[in-house]
Amino acid sequence: MKIRVLGAFGGEGLGHRPSCFLINDKTLIDGGSVTGALTVPQQLAIEHAIISHAHLDHVAGLAYLTETLAFCEVGAAVTISSIDPVITTLRGSVFNNVLWPDFSKIPHPDVPVVKFRTLIEDVEQRVSDLWVTPVAVSHSVPASGFVIHDGSSGLIYSGDTGPTEALWQTARSLRGLRAIILECAFPNRLGPLAQVAKHMTPALIRRELDKLPPDLPVWIFHVKPQFHEEVGEELARIDPRRISILEQDRIYIV
Repeated sequence: MKIRVLGAFGGEGLGHRPSCFLINDKTLIDGGSVTGALTVPQQLAIEHAIISHAHLDHVAGLAYLTETLAFCEVGAAVTISSIDPVITTLRGSVFNNVLWPDFSKIPHPDVPVVKFRTLIEDVEQRVSDLWVTPVAVSHSVPASGFVIHDGSSGLIYSGDTGPTEALWQTARSLRGLRAIILECAFPNRLGPLAQVAKHMTPALIRRELDKLPPDLPVWIFHVKPQFHEEVGEELARIDPRRISILEQDRIYIV
């Protein structure tokens, strides 16, 4: 499974793009930044977008992707898949002909650029060449992490979450698990904010490690750009052999 990090951060800044991963060149995991990281031909190859939740730093790039698909290739389309509350929000608050055109009806309702698919929590479902299981996580809006498997190897993607349980229970039973992609938004000194916003800090990740399958690499994403160096230093004091921050634009193989 090839994972290209299009956006590794929990916000946008100079040289920092919001959360977005491209698997096997055709499936997005979250869509915070797409068009700023890919050429037009690479964008046209995208067929699916699996979305953890509806916050802007995970969906904003979908808007510009739909323009590329609509303008640059007849018949190009993307299927956006997520749990029901997220699909409802994307339909009603993003692709609503107010904030952005409703590309689920463009160029024609019978052949739209955007198709929506509702995923059922805790059920393994086929998305492109992947098997995907959404698992509820603890965030400030309805959100899920994902168990993603290609038949031989798999990974866990946390999406945005504070301390959680069900996702790690699922992880412990998964064969072929190769890595865990886990968020860490804030440094330890902002622990109270992380608790309210339901995000991770390095101190919270230290506790979560006891819940995770042992010895698996933990790849960190969603660090707020303002705190990247500080969070990196705090994570390095936990287990630098196991924990690393994902590098934007790098390709990882699992």
